[in-house]
Amino acid sequence: MSDIKSILANMEDHMQKAITHLEVELNKIRAGKASPAMLDGVMVDYYGAMTPLSQVASINTPEARTLVIQPWEKSLIKNIEKAIIDSNLGLAPSNDGIMIRISVPPQSEDRRKDLVKRAKAEGEHAKVGIRNLRRDANDNIKKLQKAGLPEDLAKDGEAKSQR
Repeated sequence: MSDIKSILANMEDHMQKAITHLEVELNKIRAGKASPAMLDGVMVDYYGAMTPLSQVASINTPEARTLVIQPWEKSLIKNIEKAIIDSNLGLAPSNDGIMIRISVPPQSEDRRKDLVKRAKAEGEHAKVGIRNLRRDANDNIKKLQKAGLPEDLAKDGEAKSQR
């Protein structure tokens, strides 16, 4: 019985990770409104070490379509600007020597359609991952049943994995 519980606990843990990953990926999708999460994947060269942008600067949204990045060290402005350009997010940073401003352009119809496709693809990817986790858990339960686990416990475990 404890084997089934560990299989189900492992499955639930991995499912939660899949959902968290989906949330992160959906936050990266730029939907016309500025969000600091848009820059989560940007890595900055900080004295030779690649460091997340959020660890070397504060990121704010003073207006609905504007991001303001204020580095904690002014010497990093050029590195941050370069990292944003190199990140292929389609954002054009402007540097005034103290902070970096990014205006998020309004979405065109084609861009919105692309965003919908990307969101659907990410959702489908998460669903497939969760289906695979359930299948693996059921396969492991069947292996335990072949090894001597009572059938009623195996059926209960399979039913719990489908919830």
